[in-house]
Amino acid sequence: MTTQNENAALPPKTCSIERLVTMEADVKKVLAGEKTATRRNGRYADPGEIMTLEGRQFVVEKVYSQSLGELTDDDARREGFNTVEEYKQSILSYHPGMPWLPQMRVWVHEFSPVQD
Repeated sequence: MTTQNENAALPPKTCSIERLVTMEADVKKVLAGEKTATRRNGRYADPGEIMTLEGRQFVVEKVYSQSLGELTDDDARREGFNTVEEYKQSILSYHPGMPWLPQMRVWVHEFSPVQD
């Protein structure tokens, strides 16, 4: 996996962490432990930031850039899907008319539950 600028300074956020996971199905997957990453076309969080979903807290552990062509089935499983193809079809259903371009870069946000 290529992670550009993983150790370099991150560019400014383009949105707030409250918008990182908003779809009801995705929230349920996060709460069930089935989703531990989300990809966005902008940067929504900094490492160490806390996301709260239905009263539960999750800490953002890593934020890095990745191209769609680099996605693996392991990446798809972290998104709560079995395969890249399942993940791709889900994303395209949310964004009708959006092209899926292998060279398109997205921001990966990996998170885990805050331990009490």
